Amino acid sequence: MVQRVQAQARVPALSVALHRADRPLWTYQVGGTGTGVAATSAATSAATGVAATATSAATGTSVATATATGADAALGPATRFRIGSVTKTFTSVLVMQCRDAGLLDLDDPLSRHLELPAHGDLTVRRLLSHTAGLQREPYGDVWDTLRAPRVDELVADLARVERVLPVGRRYHYSNLGMALLGRLVGVLRGGTWAEVLADRVLTPLGLADTSVDPGPSAATGFLVDAYSDEAHPEPPTDFGAVGPAAQLWSTAPDMARWAAFLADPAALDPTGAVLAATTLDEMRWPATTVDETAWSAGFGLGLILVPYPERVVHVGHDGAMPGFLAGVYGRRGGDGTAGAMGCAVLASSGTATEALELPHRLLAAAAEHDPADIVAWRPGPGAPGPLRGLLGRWWGEGFEYVFSWHDGALRARGADDPAGRPPAVFAPVPGSPDVFRTVSGREVGELLRLTRDVDGTVVGMHWATYRFTRRQETFDRYDFRV
Repeated sequence: MVQRVQAQARVPALSVALHRADRPLWTYQVGGTGTGVAATSAATSAATGVAATATSAATGTSVATATATGADAALGPATRFRIGSVTKTFTSVLVMQCRDAGLLDLDDPLSRHLELPAHGDLTVRRLLSHTAGLQREPYGDVWDTLRAPRVDELVADLARVERVLPVGRRYHYSNLGMALLGRLVGVLRGGTWAEVLADRVLTPLGLADTSVDPGPSAATGFLVDAYSDEAHPEPPTDFGAVGPAAQLWSTAPDMARWAAFLADPAALDPTGAVLAATTLDEMRWPATTVDETAWSAGFGLGLILVPYPERVVHVGHDGAMPGFLAGVYGRRGGDGTAGAMGCAVLASSGTATEALELPHRLLAAAAEHDPADIVAWRPGPGAPGPLRGLLGRWWGEGFEYVFSWHDGALRARGADDPAGRPPAVFAPVPGSPDVFRTVSGREVGELLRLTRDVDGTVVGMHWATYRFTRRQETFDRYDFRV
């Protein structure tokens, strides 16, 4: 699959990694880095020389090879590529770290923490979800000059920046908004955005090959000519104050690990040292759709969400910079999906959009053709004595529900729910033995209250204030004790 995309999309260098908790890391590279030769020779070599390697992280041995031509530096798993807007996912995690530490509230206006000449009323939440209505780029023609503003220039020029849409009107992508969030993180943490990122995310997660700088092993980015095989090298760029939106360089193994973290943080960060799993749950909740007619993708808090059938969601981000494209996604839900499953595809072409579909296809293929092992069921303890009498079928609003006890928790699901729909899960409310809080699934956050007869038998329940009875009843029928 990787070779086909490299050949058909004409990508000078393509580096891919697939991470999952139950298998060794898989990596694969095709092409040449485009480095080590003059610009013209590099373009020719990248178009004509093809090399392919696959390496197992468990053994470090090459499992497939082909001969390369040209004078490029070796392309391998450690080759760095620009990841562009995948950088935004890192900045978003830093923002949520600040929220969890009590340094900000998502509904705080920026002016509560930053001195700004304009747009200080925009909230952190709106900027994270790209619903603030702020214009896409900083003031000026950044993409003509390739000169990004300094932090002081970025802030000063806000007075000349447009609010192109009313706040909350719809999704509108903004690099400028994410740059402001990066500035916010630096101010709250007392350092630069890059320093905070390295200290609080990259080092704890072991992402040693991810940096604001390309390093000595980076691939060259190219624009591949539409009507010939010539590949034109793109100039390197430093995005300055807009760095929190697009500056990072990384490798496919690092980015596959990052994608796995976004999808399954408990597997890679079990203590929540980087971010609590519940906070990632919050970030993955859709805040808006990117297209009001074709709901093919949504946006959470800094994360792109791509839904698939059978309750599968890919979570991550795409990236594009001159000469580079990146797709970094983790997979959640569905049969065959392994824990900590993430895929990264990094390409040294700015026009090979097929590369952006490849991580989704690889994740789906891995789940289908190499599914996660099925864990055998084993008997476990039953429900506590006071709850055993409520298990079974109940009726609410004219519909039938099944209450059960599994994995140490009370659960409920509609009798006609499809098999893949998660149940509602309840947790006891301390100090109230017959009151439970819905902690996930249907009616999350709402209370379940039990009503008992004089002999202790559960004769009725109220869930989110709706009455549940053992028989199907009309709303005016009320035959159990309050």
